[in-house]
Amino acid sequence: MTRIRLIALSGYPHDRAAMTRGVARLHEAGCMVDALDVLERTELRYAGSDAERAADLNALATLDELPDVALAVRGGYGATRLLEHLHYDALRERLGGAGAVLVGHSDFTAIQLALHAKSGLVTFGGPMLGPDFGAEHPSALTVPHFWRTVRAAQGSAEWTSSGEQAVDLEGPLWGGNLAMLCSLLGTPYFPRIDGGILFVEDVGEPSFRIERLLYQLHLSGVLGRQRALILGNFTDCRNSIYDNGYGLAEGFAQIRRVAGIPVLDGLPFGHVPDKFTLPFGVPARLRVEGGKARLDFAGYPHLPDTPTLPL
Repeated sequence: MTRIRLIALSGYPHDRAAMTRGVARLHEAGCMVDALDVLERTELRYAGSDAERAADLNALATLDELPDVALAVRGGYGATRLLEHLHYDALRERLGGAGAVLVGHSDFTAIQLALHAKSGLVTFGGPMLGPDFGAEHPSALTVPHFWRTVRAAQGSAEWTSSGEQAVDLEGPLWGGNLAMLCSLLGTPYFPRIDGGILFVEDVGEPSFRIERLLYQLHLSGVLGRQRALILGNFTDCRNSIYDNGYGLAEGFAQIRRVAGIPVLDGLPFGHVPDKFTLPFGVPARLRVEGGKARLDFAGYPHLPDTPTLPL
């Protein structure tokens, strides 16, 4: 039986119906779900105090038995407040090698960056309890891709991209929410990754702010140290009349002009129903031909080969 432990590191579980559906679906898939008490915590906009939320993650270093999956319940904001309070050495000691699968997206990106920078740990950008497992109409891509990825020693993702016609390159795969990436630039929690394949997404940002965030990565030298940039989903962009015809397409075209590396689009990843599960910090190969893109990756924590795992 697959053991899922819930972690609530950011916003409180405001959509209780989604959380209930998510837990029920995990039970139906044959999973045991632990730490359900985190769904009851609320302090202002957060899922509990900073100490309580940090303890969700630090507990993974001291549990008698590790869960198979540590699953974030939702994003929002609040993970940044925890970074100074995580037990990085203990987490590296316990989770390094064949540790639990840690998965989430959005605000969870801050945790992924910090764990990789301070502990060298590999985590996953992917589904969360409420938005994905608990969706009213679950995606036919998201949950199956998650289980296929974490139950195998290697995984892949394929999609249609209009960004580049011919690419074949290798490098460490990493990325996540664009605003969270930029918020940690210049801090000890931002990993130095050279020659990487960087994927980004965001939600609720006007197009010009997305361009500005990408420029921050460009001007700081981060983009120039990568081998490729992959654009995921950018939703609810809230453009205004003042934009005068400017939008995401124009902003991305400008980044393509200045980045000096291949820039692909169309990756199903972000604040949308359809998203791949992508390991953060593992070797990967990116190939594009005829508008078809493929990522192959390996070297990440994965579950034992158990026939009872969900498909």
